[in-house]
Amino acid sequence: MKLSVRKELASVILDAINDGFVHDNNIDELHQLIFNEDCFIVGYYQATQWLKNHDICVFDAIDTVREYELDIFGKFTTKINSESIANMLAYIWGEELISELDFDTIEELENELYNI
Repeated sequence: MKLSVRKELASVILDAINDGFVHDNNIDELHQLIFNEDCFIVGYYQATQWLKNHDICVFDAIDTVREYELDIFGKFTTKINSESIANMLAYIWGEELISELDFDTIEELENELYNI
């Protein structure tokens, strides 16, 4: 995952904390709440621009999603369009980022995210 994406995802998590969306009572559902309940990016143009802004090759993005889905679900089901691929990348990389952090409380999570 590129550093620019890592920083953006960290910022999204911090925004969810600051907005009161994520707190100590639901911290175990962090990934689900932030990266699976709503679309990360809405619109094909916005998703295409997000990929370009982070210098992500479209074919690499599709391959990352394909490999993840084959490993986890046994089949590749994400539609191949910029919006679906970008949202699935955010889901995958959000999961990766959260799993790398060492936290039990919102305060610890915030400290980890500010150090990215």
